[in-house]
Amino acid sequence: MMDPDHELFVCVVDEGGLAAAGRRLHISPAMMSKRLARLEERLGAKLVHRTTRRLALTPAGERLHADLRGILAALDEAERRVSGASAVASGPLRITAPTSFGRMHLAPYLPRFIDAHPKVELSIDLSDDFSDLIESRADLAIRITADPGPGLTACQLAANRRILCAAPAYLERFDVPETIADLKNHRLLAAEGQMPWRLVGPKGPVAVEGRSHVRTNSSELVRELALAGGGIALRSLWDISAALDRGDVRQILPDYEGSTDVSLFAVQLPQQNPPAAITAFIDFLVTLYVPKPPWDRIGLP
Repeated sequence: MMDPDHELFVCVVDEGGLAAAGRRLHISPAMMSKRLARLEERLGAKLVHRTTRRLALTPAGERLHADLRGILAALDEAERRVSGASAVASGPLRITAPTSFGRMHLAPYLPRFIDAHPKVELSIDLSDDFSDLIESRADLAIRITADPGPGLTACQLAANRRILCAAPAYLERFDVPETIADLKNHRLLAAEGQMPWRLVGPKGPVAVEGRSHVRTNSSELVRELALAGGGIALRSLWDISAALDRGDVRQILPDYEGSTDVSLFAVQLPQQNPPAAITAFIDFLVTLYVPKPPWDRIGLP
């Protein structure tokens, strides 16, 4: 039988604190703290750092949590096989995704998943901050990145093609740049940390140095500024393809695009027998984005 203190520790991590875990397990905060301290003493290792506002795992705690989640998932799957319910996805499922992407290319399709898996208790957190799976207590993260993260299980869903673009009104006012060198005379738009632009052209990689004409931490604001004629932006096709179709923006310097190392991934903590809800959601994402995501445009080279 699983040590009850192990299950308590996993619950503390998943719920984000002793009080929330105590409410779920119907155990007083004092007893929760006592049992966690007992587990740490028995193992001879500090598992969590506790403050008044947050709980953070130590390296030993991260390793133990990852191992225990895999064991609990395997036990759950074993019971499901015996009861004949192994194919049924159920229980809580916490997903994190970038704000714009989640709004534009996840939310419109979620009813399909909900209808197909009514026993899954779905929770979606949209944020442009890098979401640590353990700290955020997320089961799955959708990431647009070159590196999904060390020690994680990642499923590549789609390439992230990025193009240079600007509104017709901006190009009429400031002319269309004909070479990469012309960009230094234009209003460039990028969120913090997104410049220099790493592009690939006919002769290989090119870096576009500079600073954003408007300083902002919001990629969504950059998009709206570009649509309003505020400057030139490097945008992902998933973000800008509808505007391209409408003619609200135009691609410029088509021989140059963002580097191809950035992709769309579904990322989870490694475990041998992930819960059926996680597997079902990844299968759902694969049907959405593989092999051809909905933002791929006919007619754009």
